[in-house]
Amino acid sequence: MDVPWNWSAIGIAACIGALDVTAIVKVLRRGGDVEGTLAWIFSIIAFPAIGAVLYLILSGPSLHRTIRRRRTTVARVRPGDGVIAEPSRPPPTTKVADAVLRTVESATGMPATVGNTVLPLVEADHAFEALETAMERATRRIHAEYYIVRNDETGRRFLDLLTRQAKAGLEVRFLYDAMGSFGLDTSRLDALRDAGARVEAFLPLSPWRRRWAVQQRNHRKIVIVDDMIAFTGGMNVGNEYSGRVRRRGDLLFRDSHVRIDGPAVADLAQVFREDWAFATGEALEPPQFCGIPSGSARVGIVPSGPDQIVNANSMVYFASITAARERVFLTSPYFIPDSPTMRALLAASMRGIDVRILLPAHCDVWLVGMAARTYYRPLLAAGVRIFEYERSMLHAKTIVVDSELCVVGSANVDVRSFRLNYELSAAVADDAFAHDMERRFLEDLEHSREVTSRTHRRGAWWRQLRDQIARLLSPLL
Repeated sequence: MDVPWNWSAIGIAACIGALDVTAIVKVLRRGGDVEGTLAWIFSIIAFPAIGAVLYLILSGPSLHRTIRRRRTTVARVRPGDGVIAEPSRPPPTTKVADAVLRTVESATGMPATVGNTVLPLVEADHAFEALETAMERATRRIHAEYYIVRNDETGRRFLDLLTRQAKAGLEVRFLYDAMGSFGLDTSRLDALRDAGARVEAFLPLSPWRRRWAVQQRNHRKIVIVDDMIAFTGGMNVGNEYSGRVRRRGDLLFRDSHVRIDGPAVADLAQVFREDWAFATGEALEPPQFCGIPSGSARVGIVPSGPDQIVNANSMVYFASITAARERVFLTSPYFIPDSPTMRALLAASMRGIDVRILLPAHCDVWLVGMAARTYYRPLLAAGVRIFEYERSMLHAKTIVVDSELCVVGSANVDVRSFRLNYELSAAVADDAFAHDMERRFLEDLEHSREVTSRTHRRGAWWRQLRDQIARLLSPLL
């Protein structure tokens, strides 16, 4: 007996197949790294239709349009003719700081500045006290840019402070990431606007906009006060960052931030100008009063993002590790290194460098935490020492090299920071600052457990299998 054809099912299957083939062709035409390409193809095949739709949403044409618009904006608001300057080429040196700062200039077109004072802010309470004090003492303007501003006590205090200053007649501009700050109190934003401040969202989440790109988020943290003082680093605005969660016994984030006084403030102001112009179309006038020398630190500001042909933060991390002569102390909350960073860490340890990596014992993004553990084995075999911080959720992103140079910023050692997000770091060449950050790193190790090859192998087989499955998705995390 003939079996009747189910034409409806055949039609649906054909449509799904055509959608999957279209998505795979787009993945292949996009190019890029092999790991990311294979991960997307694997996802499309493993999850018919769903994987294809996710790719078209997350990495579709809107992403490339956004990159093109970003490059145009940066060229328009850069000083001079908008073209990144040819970097200077001083003679080669064996000092790690000189090598890394040359890399910063080559990757960003922004030469390092001299005469800065850089204050580390690693205690949550003190960091927000310093930030709020500087904002309260502002006399002309406050420009603020954040990935996350929570709708909690800390977030409300921050917005209320901006509102008070706007009512007092100061020029206030606030740029927030539309996804990271999705839960912002709209009534407070309205009050801030009513007070005379300019408030804008970075890449609003609207699928009807041609410039919509879910994957490209603004992960930067910047506050500039009167063009004279700047704050940047890894801290967002929320109770977990300010320390107020201690009152309820919730999870505290251990993070690192810096206050900068001196000529480097002008570079941070330039980054804000570019981001503001990208989000609003408004080209702000360059700051007139930045650049008063106040210390001895050399600082290279490192903005990076998917609009760059070569990601600046990934290159600075790579250069820091490969230029090391004695030690590399790396801290990152999310650790999914790309192949060049992984090889740099392995090679550094193999040539006798003291390489230590500090990661969270309990990652707040559980899938990333599982994937990170799959990178332990080759690192441990090469002699890298790995520690897991147990006291709280580790959220700091720093690297200290040879007690000479320290990089503090928003960039994690992961695929998202090195390829998708707009990130910002400060590379600081100053012995006193580097010694201080190195000392704090060693203090954090006292509240950590060291992972060894023996303890790492001791995990149950099903946990190891789970972690390997998580790693398959690592290029997408």
